[in-house]
Amino acid sequence: MTGSRGRSDTSSTASPVDDPATSGDLFGVEDERGHFFEQPARTAPAAPAVPATAAEDKHYHGHRERLRTRFRDNGDTALADYEILELLLFRLIPRRDTKPVAKALLDRFGTLSGVFGATPALLQEVKGIGEAVALDLKLVSAVAQRTLKSEIRNKTVLASWSSVIQYCHAAMAHEPREQFRILFLDKRNTLIADEVQGRGTVDHTPVYPREVVRRALELSSTAIILVHNHPSGDPTPSRADIDMTKTIVETARPLGITVHDHIIIGKDGHASLKGLRLM
Repeated sequence: MTGSRGRSDTSSTASPVDDPATSGDLFGVEDERGHFFEQPARTAPAAPAVPATAAEDKHYHGHRERLRTRFRDNGDTALADYEILELLLFRLIPRRDTKPVAKALLDRFGTLSGVFGATPALLQEVKGIGEAVALDLKLVSAVAQRTLKSEIRNKTVLASWSSVIQYCHAAMAHEPREQFRILFLDKRNTLIADEVQGRGTVDHTPVYPREVVRRALELSSTAIILVHNHPSGDPTPSRADIDMTKTIVETARPLGITVHDHIIIGKDGHASLKGLRLM
């Protein structure tokens, strides 16, 4: 009975000590410390993290506007390659600072040509480039190639030689495997067809002279230009390139088909077997 009253009196004057949550802590010290430390967390939870502060957001949007203004007022000559790439990436990655992405692409692939010539898989190895952006970059590359090709379509190819080289370089210079391409011309040396006849490995493409001539006859082509790429980057013709060209020339000549040239495309240039007097 006495003990019962004692507990009752104590509970009325020092309830924190007898609280089951704090029993065993002398004078409720632990309870008081926990109360003051935890209370702010219960009443004012921390705000979720945000990707960028308003200042950061304003910074890169202001940068975008300045680049657009420079391009509008002065054209592309006022911008470095990475800035041109930035301008494009503004549309593809609308809510991000694209300068680091543009510089990373150029660091990885060396030039704008290298960026647009890279495969989607390689593009996606660069931080910030996903599948959708990689495909958009390849779409830009395809538009550029079609534009260059339109410069030689229905024109006398031999009178537009620099346009031919530009087109072939855009189409083949950054291919990871060898391609063998043929430009088929009519009797006025106007382009009537552009076809990739074979794809091979990093250093070899099988070429069959009879198939080359057969296709020229099917298209009623009277002249052809042979083109292939060296993925190594060095356009110097190999002995196999020279021998294969001579075989095609000898096979085509009796049928009234002229081989104007064999062009080898490298990343940084090209070689003409006709110009080198190797055919």
